[in-house]
Amino acid sequence: MKPGPHGTHGMIRFDFARAFCVAATLGLAAVAAAHADGASLRPLDTPPAYAQECASCHVALPPAMLPARSWQRVMARLDRHYGVDASLDPATVRLLGDWLQANAGAGKRVREEPPQDRITRSAWFERKHRKIDPAVWQLGSVKTAANCAACHAGAEQGRFDDDELRYPAGLDARSRRAWND
Repeated sequence: MKPGPHGTHGMIRFDFARAFCVAATLGLAAVAAAHADGASLRPLDTPPAYAQECASCHVALPPAMLPARSWQRVMARLDRHYGVDASLDPATVRLLGDWLQANAGAGKRVREEPPQDRITRSAWFERKHRKIDPAVWQLGSVKTAANCAACHAGAEQGRFDDDELRYPAGLDARSRRAWND
């Protein structure tokens, strides 16, 4: 039989160099994905106004933590932002609203819009914090489930990796067990 375009006898010739390149690429992708777990969720193009306006009262949460429709409603109700008037000028609302929409969550974590568009009421938040005793949220150093920085050392930078958890002040030994699971 005459050799064809795929090698001798009509069989496909195995290209070791190509296979090595594919394997190396997949390996690098796996390492990058593993490293991304501890990476910041905050986009690199975060407008200064986001930190200036939002972080002046609370942790400026990464946009990926809510779906686009939730961010739309949050920005539309700034005059009654969870019990506070957080109104902004129209240009800033437009700038931040567009940025939040462009960077809103789209994965399984934000498949459903949480009740009242509260991240702390989302299914993934409740699942991740299910072992936390309700009394922890009442500690003076925590005060509310929305105070991410009380336990997540990297919250201000958009990092919520379990490896960076810290015990909030006043946490008793029984409640510390939740951190070890």
